[in-house]
Amino acid sequence: MAAESTKKLTSEQKAAAVIVALGADKASKVYKYLGEEEVEKLTVEVAKLGHLDADQSDAALDDFYKTCLTQKVVTDGGLEYARSVLEKAYGEATANELLSKVTKYLKNRSFEFIRKTDSKNLYSMLQHERPQTIALILSYTDSEQAAQVIAELPEDKKIPVVECIARMESASPEAIKLVESQLRHKFDNILTTDYTVIGGVDYIADVMNHMDRSNEKAIFDEMGKDDPELADTIRKKMFVFEDILTMDERSIQRFIRDCDMKDIVYALKNATEEMSDLFYRNMSSRMAETIQSDLEITVNVRLRDIEEAQQHIVNTIRRLEEAGELIINKGGKDDIVV
Repeated sequence: MAAESTKKLTSEQKAAAVIVALGADKASKVYKYLGEEEVEKLTVEVAKLGHLDADQSDAALDDFYKTCLTQKVVTDGGLEYARSVLEKAYGEATANELLSKVTKYLKNRSFEFIRKTDSKNLYSMLQHERPQTIALILSYTDSEQAAQVIAELPEDKKIPVVECIARMESASPEAIKLVESQLRHKFDNILTTDYTVIGGVDYIADVMNHMDRSNEKAIFDEMGKDDPELADTIRKKMFVFEDILTMDERSIQRFIRDCDMKDIVYALKNATEEMSDLFYRNMSSRMAETIQSDLEITVNVRLRDIEEAQQHIVNTIRRLEEAGELIINKGGKDDIVV
């Protein structure tokens, strides 16, 4: 019954339920550890909470207890030790859920100040660091910010940083403390965590998805020489302009409706015949004629402008895919059955 009740509460409502259950005196002590924005959000949720039955309160407190216990075990003994303890106590499914929640929270706490730093300042602080150090720091930023920093790095660091992030799976307390000591004069209040999942192929693929086309191509060209297997693995996690050839026609027709006509003209300027034919087949004959006519009179186009237009189209496709309005089929578990 308790498990069923707690499903009806959001994570914010659960937090409010815990605060209410603790009572005013203990709750005020919790508030001391929260930022202004967190206090404001929590207070609003408490005010909106209204009546909770006993099952809901018990379930929220039980969830809170398990989360606190998980964080302590992770901090004391590391991720694998925590997994072993929690699986014995709660079973594999609950252990995985708790670990996922806590490791995400711990990662978000670490290097939190970086997320408030703009990309230019972050780049200026990191540009002279070793690729391994840059990779570790960028693994704690959001993918768009990481992409902006990597794009500005000199060529001799750009590829090593991408490779380091792709191969990164976890960071030990010692590694993070070392970074903290090295960068103490640049960064304040660096927080350390225990073995927290960071970086990896999925993350760097997301970073590369935010990269401009020229940098993306240059990185993959160089990585393809040094480590073609890693480059191919990352590519398979991404969606790039050339992958339009793998899309179903209904999805192609959908994104074309949202594309700027000028972007299509520029994107097809140096496209293969196969790509051009695919676009023409999935637009009205009138639109196809207009595009072909514009292509004939569009001359002396910079490669940079072509790549930007292709990136605009890719961004449109990704946005529509996230909204569930079209399908990007990358194979594997997401193969489409018709």
